[in-house]
Amino acid sequence: MTAFAFVYALHVLASLIWVGGMFFAWMILRPAAVSVLEAPARLKLWADVFRRFFVWVWLAVLVLPISGVGMMHLRFGGFETAPRYVQIMMGLYIAMVALFIRVQALQLPELRRALTAQDWPAGGAVLGRIRRLVGFNLLLGLTLVAIAAARPSF
Repeated sequence: MTAFAFVYALHVLASLIWVGGMFFAWMILRPAAVSVLEAPARLKLWADVFRRFFVWVWLAVLVLPISGVGMMHLRFGGFETAPRYVQIMMGLYIAMVALFIRVQALQLPELRRALTAQDWPAGGAVLGRIRRLVGFNLLLGLTLVAIAAARPSF
């Protein structure tokens, strides 16, 4: 296995974990939780899902720029000579990280406070805001994956 193939595999795996996890949460878990669970149980489930999933997202947040810069240097010799699609992908990554940090730093503590106070309506409102941010982040992630898939072959 070449150095590029190894770095590329890490990059793809990190992307799959993050974007695939958001897709699963948005398209499968959320509708199932709404149809089966009452608000208190649903909010507790999401708090635990976020706790577990965000560990993996943090790992992806760290692996993606390291592997991305590695691939950029191995393939293109640096940022200056990288094609436009690579620069667009980097911009989308930054936007995705900003949204993720917004959820992690601002929304998640608010959800935990609502759960501790057993304020189910407030918790539901926070969960709705998180859902919208994750939905937007999922769109960015799917766009990024589409750009990567449509790029000229390495």
